[in-house]
Amino acid sequence: MPATMMGSKLFVPGSRPELLAKALASEADGISIDLEDAVQESRKGEARAAAHEFLRRLPPNSTGKVLVVRVNGISTPHFEADVEAVAWPGLNLLNLPKTESPKDVQAAAARLGRYETARGIGRPIGILANIESPRGLRRAAEIATADPRVAGLQLGFADLFEPLGIDRKEAAAVRQLQLAVRLAAGEAGIWALDAAFPDIQDPDGFRQEAEAARRLGYRGKSCIHPSQVALANEVFHPSEQEIAHALRLVEASRDAEIKGLGVFIVDGKMIDAPFVRRAEAIVALARRLGLVAPA
Repeated sequence: MPATMMGSKLFVPGSRPELLAKALASEADGISIDLEDAVQESRKGEARAAAHEFLRRLPPNSTGKVLVVRVNGISTPHFEADVEAVAWPGLNLLNLPKTESPKDVQAAAARLGRYETARGIGRPIGILANIESPRGLRRAAEIATADPRVAGLQLGFADLFEPLGIDRKEAAAVRQLQLAVRLAAGEAGIWALDAAFPDIQDPDGFRQEAEAARRLGYRGKSCIHPSQVALANEVFHPSEQEIAHALRLVEASRDAEIKGLGVFIVDGKMIDAPFVRRAEAIVALARRLGLVAPA
């Protein structure tokens, strides 16, 4: 499964490895082993060792999930040991928290490269960079373009909002940041993943925030509880109606190309190249999900 395919990404605390089997059996597109916020300082080494043991023997792409590890921040004493522990062929993405500059990304990329060389890892491990501070937000586009390993940007509200006293459910603030991070990712031609929603007892709030993110072009959303996975998949996986429309549009674009037409009409709407590219992306996603037969 490509690392870009995460309508839902389920966090699993690194200190709770017994939860991994259940997470891998879930409908989540991606699993994120968390060595950072979900792990108490006194258990960092234990969580790191568990992640190492899980990933060291895991063949690439063997679980059907995108495998992510959120390491501790680059300025912490845990970062170097975290990367050494988890940089194995089975890892798809290193989630870099509290990213604030291109140098943070480049430092992480250099460490990944060192272990890939030493361990004979042929497929580069990607970086999912978190935007969760005022400085990181201001430099989001620079972070997104800092290194070819950056596959996506992930928005984080807790570290950004709480120190500033901003209400997590202040919709205007949430939407403004969602758009800013999506545009930064767009400048780099990479995807964006929406933030976790902390209120497990508010599925309607989760859905509303996820739907707003999808309308802004986000690829998926983080989930902190298994109950949120189905909601995220429902929002971010293409519907039958969307797939049918995209298939019609792609087919019409082929006919238009044969006829030498740059603009054409599908379902009463004028269509040109940007609409075709989006339709092609929807069809490709549907194929990866098994919702459309292979071409």
